[in-house]
Amino acid sequence: MSVINSERRGAPASRVTRRDVRATRWVATIAGLVGFLLSVATPLLPVVQTTATLNWPQHVDGRGQLDSVTAPLISLTPVDVTASVPCSVLRALPPEGGVVLSTAPKKGKDAALNALFVVAGRQRVDVTDRNVVIASAPRDRVASPNCQRIEITSTRAGTFATFVGLTDPAGRPVRGGFPDPNLRPQIVGVFTDLTGPAPAGLRLSATIDTRFSTTPTTLKLTAMVLAVVATIVALIALWRLDQLDGRRMHRLIPTRWRTFTLVDATVIFGFLLWHVIGANSSDDGYILGMARVADHAGYMSNYFRWFGSPEDPFGWYYNLLALMTHVSDGSLWMRLPDLFAGLVCWLLLSREVLPRLGPAVTGSTAANWAAGLVLLTAWMPFNNGLRPEPIIALGSLITYVLIERSMCASRVTPAALAVVTAAFTLGVQPTGLIAVAALIAGGRPVVRIMVKRHRLVGTWPLVAPMLAAGFVILTVVFADQTLSTVLEATRIRTDIGPSQAWYTENLRYYYLILPTVDGSLSRRFGFLITALCLFTAVFIMLRRKRVPGVARGPAWRLMGVIFATMFFLMFTPTKWVHHFGLFAAVGAAMAALTTVLVSHRVLRWSRNRMAFTAAVLFVLALCFATTNGWWYVSSYGVPFNNIMPRLGGISISTMVFALFVVAAGWAVWLHFASRERGEGRLARAVTAAPVPIAAGLMALVFVASMVAGIVRQYPTYSNGWDNLREFSGGCALADDVLVEPDSNAGFMTPLPGDYGPLGPLGGVDPTGFTPNGVPERTLAEAVRETAVPQPGTDYDWYGPTKLKSPGINGSMLPLPYGLDPDRVPLAGSYTTGPQQQSRLTSAWYRLPKPDDGHPLLVVTAAGRITG
Repeated sequence: MSVINSERRGAPASRVTRRDVRATRWVATIAGLVGFLLSVATPLLPVVQTTATLNWPQHVDGRGQLDSVTAPLISLTPVDVTASVPCSVLRALPPEGGVVLSTAPKKGKDAALNALFVVAGRQRVDVTDRNVVIASAPRDRVASPNCQRIEITSTRAGTFATFVGLTDPAGRPVRGGFPDPNLRPQIVGVFTDLTGPAPAGLRLSATIDTRFSTTPTTLKLTAMVLAVVATIVALIALWRLDQLDGRRMHRLIPTRWRTFTLVDATVIFGFLLWHVIGANSSDDGYILGMARVADHAGYMSNYFRWFGSPEDPFGWYYNLLALMTHVSDGSLWMRLPDLFAGLVCWLLLSREVLPRLGPAVTGSTAANWAAGLVLLTAWMPFNNGLRPEPIIALGSLITYVLIERSMCASRVTPAALAVVTAAFTLGVQPTGLIAVAALIAGGRPVVRIMVKRHRLVGTWPLVAPMLAAGFVILTVVFADQTLSTVLEATRIRTDIGPSQAWYTENLRYYYLILPTVDGSLSRRFGFLITALCLFTAVFIMLRRKRVPGVARGPAWRLMGVIFATMFFLMFTPTKWVHHFGLFAAVGAAMAALTTVLVSHRVLRWSRNRMAFTAAVLFVLALCFATTNGWWYVSSYGVPFNNIMPRLGGISISTMVFALFVVAAGWAVWLHFASRERGEGRLARAVTAAPVPIAAGLMALVFVASMVAGIVRQYPTYSNGWDNLREFSGGCALADDVLVEPDSNAGFMTPLPGDYGPLGPLGGVDPTGFTPNGVPERTLAEAVRETAVPQPGTDYDWYGPTKLKSPGINGSMLPLPYGLDPDRVPLAGSYTTGPQQQSRLTSAWYRLPKPDDGHPLLVVTAAGRITG
């Protein structure tokens, strides 16, 4: 398929062109300015806010009923709360009292720490909010006829409570409270111990925080539609102006797109295989949760970290995921955008980027393999989940391709489309600055083209469409939000964090070299090989002003994109390693370029080629000097997921490092030997294609790790087996999760016999074991206690450490998970005194009858157990 502009054939066509050009210029200018102004106005236009109020008790047919109501808020805390409790309700309570009303269940986790409670005890009536006593009065005074009601208010001005009708000895009303806006209670519903019809005067009303639950007004919706239409019209007019030079347009789909090679088959098969068996990314759980709850919340709320504030201005990709959940929330379906992005990235790389880098790159088989395999290995650990890095990688590559096509064709329209792409890429996440880096790298040549075109059509017909193209993203970012709400969401994210300063960028690289999942084998290779290729290419390109078959301009612009992105990453608020996934596409292009630059056609001295081979081996040794870890359940069954990979008791890192030493020594020997000595068959073979060989090895390691996980876990859960079962209606991890509804049910019965003081659990003659031989407080190995308790963390550090009465075998220690001490024995060998060798052999227990519906689980454990 091709798009061809008609050639000028004589004076009539020229006259038509002269008549049309003025109108086209005006259309481009006016439509561009209209699109720009309406896009800029979108954040300032009004929206309709959905308001909501929680009222309790509920009234049915005009009659109230005292039932507990569950109503968790997306925003956690309301704007304000008012409550009124008649004293007659308190008089009617039994002597032991009870909960009159609360905004969380009384037995809920940290309920008193977060919620509002009105509680009557035997002696006093207390109003508490977030574990702070707001007001309190003796119960006998509250039961007196003088007490009328308890009035409670909680707003930004503070939380206060008044016992109306009661006075203190000084004659002042019994009132208490604190002017603290942070005392507003968390609401998950309204709960009470009261039953029956609701008495008159008992009420609770909460204004729900719906500041982000907004929809566009008709005015705003009209402005957004007109902005998009005007931008499209302006770009079409700009395209018409580009045709004034009378030259043929480039083919929309060049001939090279119709070829298909073994590299294409390998890369496409790799993407498809990894989509089914590959590991997911670190944030899939909460991103899927956000997408699923978006319709109910009314906006894309980030409940995971920022208390339900919207993701805007970086949320349009998550809205796409929210739309996809209407079809299915299965893993294979939800991750289709990532698969699509990966396949398109490869097609653009092989058919647009590599040819643009020069015929030496396109014609090199090793370079094509390097691009494909590095793309796979950089994609696999980061870009197979729901995180936005694959979309950003695709957006940055499209931007680069459009900029290069603009320069190649000397046209402005591709540059304008590149501006649109870069804007939408930046709208995905702050790391979308990589697309802006591509714009900056090609900015100077594009400006030259615009200056040249300016002499033909003027300034505004070129500038106005560019402005509209750059700002049309605002119609998406602010579609249902305003500037004030987005600024408020940004303030919340900045205040709560993580919001790290630019000078802490070293943390990203520090995390990469830690022996954790963030610095695992798979996560290190993609970025490290990209960095090695980048600095090698810079050195060679600086040393050699002209490399035959390599286009200097596109090559330097590609390097500029990577360098600029590394600089821009300093200003992103978080410093996580998973952001390196955005380098997958440009890193693959850099690997192809470097493969040509270090080939024997460019580096004639074998010493230099051997030195680069040694550097690749060093990168591999560094990659293997960590665990083969993958995030969460993706690591199930994977070999060496918590230790360094080994063969025969020797770490693979040590083996590869030994090869590095040999290669480095070989390079040193070649430095002193004559140049002819390094041109033998072995040296040529070793230095022919180190990058694609290393990338191919890593791709095999990644795939083999996942396959091994499937085989070792079968028929139980593994990431790949779960995806395979999804084709036949499987339900992911839910198919393999067993839930025990009663932790005290199903205990095995011991066989009859004579046992010691510990009962059947201790057997006949335990040594060193006692009913209380467990520390009063324990922390899992992976949990670190900090000086200041962190919100949302379950410490259980200040819970009870002793039972009121002994358990079934005399233990006084509380049991976890709701286990009943009267039924569950306890024995341990922990002691703070002199240590001894302890030994215990329990009694024999009777196994239950075989039952496929209730399989027998056997756990063998030794040493310290994490979790």
